[in-house]
Amino acid sequence: MGYFLRWIFAFLLLALTFNPTDYNYVRWSMMNYASETPITVLMGLLLVIGYIIYLRATLRSIGGFGMFLILAVVAALLWVLYDWGILTLENRALNTWLGVLALSLVLGIGLSWSLVRRQLTGQADIDDVDE
Repeated sequence: MGYFLRWIFAFLLLALTFNPTDYNYVRWSMMNYASETPITVLMGLLLVIGYIIYLRATLRSIGGFGMFLILAVVAALLWVLYDWGILTLENRALNTWLGVLALSLVLGIGLSWSLVRRQLTGQADIDDVDE
Protein backbone atom coordinates (compact mmCIF):
# COMPACT_ATOMS: atom_id res chain seq x y z
CA MET A 1 0.00 0.00 0.00
CA GLY A 2 2.91 2.34 0.73
CA TYR A 3 4.16 2.05 -2.85
CA PHE A 4 0.74 2.93 -4.20
CA LEU A 5 0.50 5.98 -1.94
CA ARG A 6 3.92 7.20 -3.05
CA TRP A 7 2.81 6.95 -6.67
CA ILE A 8 -0.53 8.66 -5.94
CA PHE A 9 1.23 11.58 -4.26
CA ALA A 10 3.62 11.86 -7.23
CA PHE A 11 0.66 11.83 -9.60
CA LEU A 12 -1.14 14.50 -7.54
CA LEU A 13 1.98 16.67 -7.43
CA LEU A 14 2.31 16.58 -11.20
CA ALA A 15 -1.42 16.92 -11.86
CA LEU A 16 -1.72 19.88 -9.49
CA THR A 17 1.13 21.56 -11.32
CA PHE A 18 -0.19 20.97 -14.83
CA ASN A 19 -2.97 19.00 -16.49
CA PRO A 20 -5.26 19.55 -19.48
CA THR A 21 -8.11 20.93 -17.36
CA ASP A 22 -8.39 24.47 -16.01
CA TYR A 23 -7.74 23.20 -12.48
CA ASN A 24 -3.95 23.36 -12.17
CA TYR A 25 -1.34 25.67 -10.71
CA VAL A 26 0.11 26.87 -14.00
CA ARG A 27 -3.19 28.13 -15.43
CA TRP A 28 -4.45 29.44 -12.08
CA SER A 29 -1.26 31.39 -11.42
CA MET A 30 -1.23 32.90 -14.91
CA MET A 31 -4.78 34.19 -14.43
CA ASN A 32 -4.45 35.31 -10.79
CA TYR A 33 -0.83 36.34 -10.30
CA ALA A 34 -1.52 40.09 -10.29
CA SER A 35 -4.37 39.91 -7.81
CA GLU A 36 -3.17 36.94 -5.71
CA THR A 37 0.62 37.28 -5.70
CA PRO A 38 1.29 36.07 -2.12
CA ILE A 39 -0.79 32.89 -2.42
CA THR A 40 0.64 32.24 -5.89
CA VAL A 41 4.18 32.42 -4.53
CA LEU A 42 3.29 30.28 -1.49
CA MET A 43 1.67 27.56 -3.61
CA GLY A 44 4.59 27.64 -6.04
CA LEU A 45 7.06 27.18 -3.20
CA LEU A 46 5.06 24.27 -1.77
CA LEU A 47 5.09 22.58 -5.18
CA VAL A 48 8.85 23.18 -5.50
CA ILE A 49 9.41 21.56 -2.09
CA GLY A 50 7.41 18.53 -3.25
CA TYR A 51 9.47 18.29 -6.44
CA ILE A 52 12.74 18.59 -4.51
CA ILE A 53 11.73 15.75 -2.19
CA TYR A 54 10.68 13.47 -5.04
CA LEU A 55 13.51 14.32 -7.44
CA ARG A 56 16.23 14.06 -4.80
CA ALA A 57 14.98 10.67 -3.63
CA THR A 58 14.55 9.44 -7.20
CA LEU A 59 18.00 10.55 -8.29
CA ARG A 60 19.58 8.97 -5.20
CA SER A 61 17.78 5.65 -5.61
CA ILE A 62 17.71 4.98 -9.36
CA GLY A 63 19.75 7.83 -10.86
CA GLY A 64 19.32 9.46 -14.23
CA PHE A 65 19.83 6.23 -16.14
CA GLY A 66 17.15 4.48 -14.07
CA MET A 67 14.76 7.35 -14.73
CA PHE A 68 15.47 7.00 -18.44
CA LEU A 69 14.85 3.24 -18.31
CA ILE A 70 11.48 3.63 -16.58
CA LEU A 71 10.41 6.25 -19.13
CA ALA A 72 11.61 3.96 -21.93
CA VAL A 73 9.54 1.05 -20.60
CA VAL A 74 6.44 3.28 -20.31
CA ALA A 75 7.06 4.63 -23.82
CA ALA A 76 7.43 1.09 -25.19
CA LEU A 77 4.19 0.07 -23.48
CA LEU A 78 2.39 3.05 -25.05
CA TRP A 79 3.91 2.14 -28.41
CA VAL A 80 2.57 -1.43 -28.09
CA LEU A 81 -0.90 -0.14 -27.14
CA TYR A 82 -0.83 2.25 -30.11
CA ASP A 83 0.40 -0.48 -32.47
CA TRP A 84 -2.38 -2.83 -31.37
CA GLY A 85 -4.96 -0.10 -31.97
CA ILE A 86 -5.95 0.16 -28.30
CA LEU A 87 -4.60 3.68 -27.94
CA THR A 88 -4.98 6.63 -30.27
CA LEU A 89 -2.73 9.65 -29.86
CA GLU A 90 -4.97 12.21 -31.51
CA ASN A 91 -6.52 13.43 -28.26
CA ARG A 92 -4.23 16.13 -26.80
CA ALA A 93 -5.81 15.93 -23.35
CA LEU A 94 -5.22 12.18 -23.21
CA ASN A 95 -1.61 12.69 -24.32
CA THR A 96 -1.08 15.18 -21.50
CA TRP A 97 -2.56 12.78 -18.95
CA LEU A 98 -0.34 10.00 -20.31
CA GLY A 99 2.69 12.28 -19.83
CA VAL A 100 1.63 13.05 -16.25
CA LEU A 101 1.13 9.32 -15.64
CA ALA A 102 4.54 8.42 -17.10
CA LEU A 103 6.37 11.04 -15.04
CA SER A 104 4.48 10.07 -11.89
CA LEU A 105 5.51 6.45 -12.40
CA VAL A 106 9.14 7.54 -12.60
CA LEU A 107 8.85 9.58 -9.39
CA GLY A 108 6.80 6.95 -7.56
CA ILE A 109 9.18 4.12 -8.45
CA GLY A 110 12.16 6.30 -7.63
CA LEU A 111 10.82 7.12 -4.19
CA SER A 112 10.02 3.46 -3.48
CA TRP A 113 13.05 1.82 -5.06
CA SER A 114 15.19 1.55 -1.94
CA LEU A 115 12.35 -0.31 -0.22
CA VAL A 116 11.87 -2.61 -3.21
CA ARG A 117 15.59 -3.36 -3.40
CA ARG A 118 15.75 -4.13 0.33
CA GLN A 119 12.78 -6.53 0.07
CA LEU A 120 14.17 -8.28 -3.01
CA THR A 121 17.80 -8.60 -1.92
CA GLY A 122 17.73 -8.21 1.84
CA GLN A 123 20.40 -5.51 1.54
CA ALA A 124 19.84 -2.18 3.24
CA ASP A 125 21.12 1.13 1.94
CA ILE A 126 23.69 3.03 3.97
CA ASP A 127 21.06 5.70 4.69
CA ASP A 128 18.63 3.15 6.17
CA VAL A 129 18.07 3.38 9.90
CA ASP A 130 17.30 0.35 12.05
CA GLU A 131 13.56 0.06 12.43
